[in-house]
Amino acid sequence: MVLVIVSPSLSSALFKVSVRQASARLDRVNSRCSITNADVRFDQVATEEEVQDDLSGSSDCSVPIIQLKTDMLESESLNFLTESSYVDSLLTVLPVLSEEEQNALAATPAHPAGLYALYANCLAGNLVEQLWNFAWPTGIALIHPSLQPVAVIGFFTKLVVIVGGPLVGKLMDHFPRVPAYNCLSFVQAAAQLLSVAMIIHAHTASPAFSSPMLHRPWFVVLVLAGAVERLSGLALGIAMERDWVVLLAGSSRPIALAQANAILSRIDLLCEIAGASLFGILLSKYDPVTCMKLAARLMIWTLPVVLVLTWLTNKLSAGVLDRAKSPQTSCKSFSREPPSDPENIVEIGVNAIKHGWREYVQQPVLPASLAYVLLYFNVVLTPGGLMTAFLTQRGLNPSIIGGFSGLCAFMGVAATFISASLVKRLGTLKAGAVGLIFQASLLTIAVAVYWSGCLSKQTPLLFFLCLIVLSRLGHMSYDVVGAQILQTGIPSTKANLIGTTEVSVASLAEVLMLGVAIVANDVSHFRFLAMLSLLSVVGATWMFCQWLMNPTNEQKSLFHFDPQF
Repeated sequence: MVLVIVSPSLSSALFKVSVRQASARLDRVNSRCSITNADVRFDQVATEEEVQDDLSGSSDCSVPIIQLKTDMLESESLNFLTESSYVDSLLTVLPVLSEEEQNALAATPAHPAGLYALYANCLAGNLVEQLWNFAWPTGIALIHPSLQPVAVIGFFTKLVVIVGGPLVGKLMDHFPRVPAYNCLSFVQAAAQLLSVAMIIHAHTASPAFSSPMLHRPWFVVLVLAGAVERLSGLALGIAMERDWVVLLAGSSRPIALAQANAILSRIDLLCEIAGASLFGILLSKYDPVTCMKLAARLMIWTLPVVLVLTWLTNKLSAGVLDRAKSPQTSCKSFSREPPSDPENIVEIGVNAIKHGWREYVQQPVLPASLAYVLLYFNVVLTPGGLMTAFLTQRGLNPSIIGGFSGLCAFMGVAATFISASLVKRLGTLKAGAVGLIFQASLLTIAVAVYWSGCLSKQTPLLFFLCLIVLSRLGHMSYDVVGAQILQTGIPSTKANLIGTTEVSVASLAEVLMLGVAIVANDVSHFRFLAMLSLLSVVGATWMFCQWLMNPTNEQKSLFHFDPQF
């Protein structure tokens, strides 16, 4: 008869050792013996505290006794497994997927039906937003011939995004996804309708005002409403592109996530083209006030559609959007912040901004995010107001200028297809590097053509524009891939906070470059602005490639599915 004495904390280990090890252990333990015909019997079960006391040296305390028959121990049919044999048995049971099956799984979204509803939601919301982004500057320009009112609204909006972005992101991270999204959809629609009312009032009011346009009450309301609309639209876009799509596609399914990001970018670019074209067609047939009223009706009709599609997205994905983010952190942060005192509210806002910037700097994929921000310093070698003004000063045909902008937009659409293919072939990180290197190479040639001094002729000028158009493939490819890198590296509990802070930093970059352009406003200084834009793209490429070639352990852990690791 063999008597084995064990504690509950050692019972699991006993079943993984051999009988010989159990017998050797018996010699080192103060034991008691009894003889019985029972196979296995527990005489007494000690509590955790009693076992700890027994291990510390108190031999009188009761301990659990397991009595085993010797014929059991000597039997060859004993089912005790060593650790190695246990692991081997698991490996024989668990299925191993082939490479084709792993690729198929990586390309299959976790919630495909929910993703389709998300695409429809994005289409409805972006169409109205892009139409409005084209409508309000047009409506203001038809009132005042100067660019100053539009510039003031744009500048103030950028400042509000820089300051309020982190605060809105923190609020989005601390509230449930669906109610917060619906609330911001109401806020954005209300701000858009208020802006429409102010522009209609400006068109119908008497033009005889003694005060300048910037000092009129309707313009002040328009500026405030425009800032609220842009900030809420920013938060809605960040929530959808950085948080929701990751949950629906699956963060561990890189190909499916890349395809989802590409489709969202495609929808955004197509809505940008469709929104501007739709309002342009309306403006060619009706007066500005009628066009604004039609835009307001579209906003009102679209709001319930967006709300229903939001509910449908969550319903078709088995309620994945209801998944808690960080309830403990949320409760702690809000329980310590009394909202009644205005000074406390200001302090909370300042702390939220500081917290957002601190989290942004401490994120594990900071180099990829900074590369994304550096691309926003490129405000010249890209379709925009400064490039349009430069080409107009060069005397280029307006149809060519319009064709240049249209080709850049379609290159962005093409890049969404290319980016998904690059991720599938090269992996997420190398795909981002390819996009940046392609853009930097083409822009380097374009700047070299400009500095050669031959742009006075139309053929070199068109070649210069073609290089910029082709560079948009690399820019938009990294835009899609960079979003996936950030989605993978940033936890969902901080996705909105870090995402809105990143957009704030990017807006700050745009404001700085616009300030430089205001100082160097002569067309002869365009070459220096072009050089600054090129240096920002080259700097972004160098930073990302350095991060790629010197991976950290955290980077390898986050992107363990990437072919590079």
